[in-house]
Amino acid sequence: MATDQQPTQPTNPPSTLPWNAFRHTSFTVVWLATVVSNVGTWMYNAASGWLMTSLDADPLSVSLVQVATSLPMFLFALPAGAIADIVDKRRFLIVTEIVVTLVAAASAVLVWLGYINPPVLLFFTFLLGVGAAFTAPAWQSVVPSLVPRQDLAAAVASNGVGVNISRAIGPALGGVIIGGLGIAAPFWLNALSNFGVIGALWWWRPSTSGGHALPAERLTSALVVGLRHARYNPHLRATLIRAAGFFFFASTYWALLPLVARNQIAGGPALYGILLGAIGAGAVGGAFGLPWMKATFGPDRLVALGTVGTAISLILFGFARESVVALVACIVAGISWIAVLATLNVSAQVSLPDWVRGRGLAMFVTVFFGAMTAGSVTWGQVASMLGLPAAHFIAAGGALIGIVLSWSWKLQGGSEMDLTPSMHWPVPVLTIDAEPDRGPVLITVEYHINPERRRAFLTALQELGQQRRRDGAYAWDIFEDAAQKGRFMETFLVASWLEHLRQHQRVTNADRVVQDVVRQYDAKAEPKVTHFVAAAFGSGPLDG
Repeated sequence: MATDQQPTQPTNPPSTLPWNAFRHTSFTVVWLATVVSNVGTWMYNAASGWLMTSLDADPLSVSLVQVATSLPMFLFALPAGAIADIVDKRRFLIVTEIVVTLVAAASAVLVWLGYINPPVLLFFTFLLGVGAAFTAPAWQSVVPSLVPRQDLAAAVASNGVGVNISRAIGPALGGVIIGGLGIAAPFWLNALSNFGVIGALWWWRPSTSGGHALPAERLTSALVVGLRHARYNPHLRATLIRAAGFFFFASTYWALLPLVARNQIAGGPALYGILLGAIGAGAVGGAFGLPWMKATFGPDRLVALGTVGTAISLILFGFARESVVALVACIVAGISWIAVLATLNVSAQVSLPDWVRGRGLAMFVTVFFGAMTAGSVTWGQVASMLGLPAAHFIAAGGALIGIVLSWSWKLQGGSEMDLTPSMHWPVPVLTIDAEPDRGPVLITVEYHINPERRRAFLTALQELGQQRRRDGAYAWDIFEDAAQKGRFMETFLVASWLEHLRQHQRVTNADRVVQDVVRQYDAKAEPKVTHFVAAAFGSGPLDG
């Protein structure tokens, strides 16, 4: 399964300055279109949140708008990520964005005609959230197709800047438009804003990657393999745990900000839009300071500092009785939000090879919005029982405790690992009729080592076992010959012959480094690799 070829390493250092990604035309065009679309989305979010305060001002009811937005991400992001890994991402995005545009237009018609009530508003917010859930993993997984690897961190940061530019413009613009043109206008503009994204996707032609084509994975199998990869990918797992610890508490101000503006400060829709815009403005400003912050603090400390900033903003929201205090809280929240979100996003991106990127990012999105959904319900209920200030203060304390509890899970800060396919496993020799779906397949690797190096060898094998499982094996073990010292047999099981062929294409240069370390313990030139396919009784030449 190995040759003497050395793994290739990235030749260019990673770039974190957000504007470096705009050297690439495709990224720039898609970025501009998504910013316009996100402005429409944020106008819709501001309008729907404010509309709910008019229809039903109970804190739990208002927080359900945020729940309706984030719950679909929790429910559907994972299957959407699997779909993104097995279909043409560009075509999938075009079709989904067209459907989202139609749903947005339907909601605008109902608001315009006055046929809206809390359940209907929540229903259409949920539907638009479903559309966002199905597009989010695909959008994130196409970023590496728009820029080279050394600009990936810059592209992620630029996307964060774009989201927060739209967050700064959209809500404030929505508040002004509601006052001048009525509550239905932001709903219409949200529908129209999607046309730019559809046009940009239609224009973009991604380069086709070379390599050996295999049939697309089936959805169920893709989900199982993706979940298994996440389980045995320690870098992704650490990112998910840190994300859950932050977003559950940060969801407080997103869910309760309409009531802070209306009830605590006695403001109108314009103030609510300005407060949302201030969060976005703080995030935009924070994004331009990200390279310095990352270089100074590193990913783990930066997330901790962002969490402390979020706790400070929550305390300020709890005390806010004047708009100035709320504005300061929003700016601090925005800076903290982008610092944490961009750092977690980069950590997730660089932890994933291309073949499972959609599914891995879908798990990040699932945890993100699952925590936001659970947090919105929780803090809405706390606010109903104990009041708005108490909800903010309790959430601030929880966020600080979360820093301590999640500190042992370390994040990735850049391109530490080369996750490009190594393609160094030779194609296995077949002398039997092995149909693609035939399985399971047992692969054995025989090692002969110096018995004195046994402990170090087994330690190295543990990491190799993690790799086998990440790349598709559902069982792995190592056996020691009871009659011959130094003879070991590694075994792993894969669901089918086709799935094992996919393993050959999934092995990365980073994986190969670990495999080379294990091979150094073998007294022979190469470990002996054998493939066993489950016997197909009663079929063809196996009869008898």
